[in-house]
Amino acid sequence: MAKVKSILSEAAQIQLATELIELDARLQVLESETQLSRERLLKLYKEIKKKSPPKGMLPFSTDWFMTWQPNTHSSLFVNIYNVLIKSSDIEDIEAVIKAYRLYLEQISQLGLPEVLSLTRAWRLVKFFDAGMLTTAPCKTCCGNFVVHTYELVNDYVCGLCNMPSRAGKTRQTAAQKFFNEEAGLEH
Repeated sequence: MAKVKSILSEAAQIQLATELIELDARLQVLESETQLSRERLLKLYKEIKKKSPPKGMLPFSTDWFMTWQPNTHSSLFVNIYNVLIKSSDIEDIEAVIKAYRLYLEQISQLGLPEVLSLTRAWRLVKFFDAGMLTTAPCKTCCGNFVVHTYELVNDYVCGLCNMPSRAGKTRQTAAQKFFNEEAGLEH
C-alpha cells in the first residue's frame, strides 16, 4: 500500500525549510531537519536564494566555539536556546530558529557583527546533544559560557572578563558605544 502524503504535513515541511533557507542554513541542515527530498530542497533553495546552495562539508570542530569572540556569541545563543527549550513546548529545530533570531536581534541592537551562522548554531546544539560541549559559569561575571565537556572549569574566566590583547580594538569600540549610550549620545 502506497504511503499517503499529508498536504498539511508537506506544507509544514516546506515552511520549515523556507525559514531555514532564509536564515542561510546549509543544505545538510535542511536534509537533516526536514523530510523533503534533496531535489525538492535544491529547487526550494534556488527559488528563494536565486542561486545554488554552497557546497562543502559542515564545520565539525568544537574548537571553533572556544576562541573568545565565537565563544561569546555561541554562549549568547546557547543560553537563549536553553531558556526556550526549558520554558516552552517546541521542537528542537523551532527553538534553534527562534533562538537564532533572538541572537541576531541582540547583536544588531549592540551593533556587533554576526559571528555565529545558523549552521554553526545548529551544529552547536548537536555538540551539546552529543555531550561534547556544555556550559560553565564564569567566576567573575557568573554568566554561563560554552566549554568542552571534560574541561576543568573550577576557576573559569570568560573571554569578556579576560579579553585577549588582540581584542583591544573591539573592546574599545564596545566600551565607547556603551559610554555613548549611557551618556545619551546615541539613540
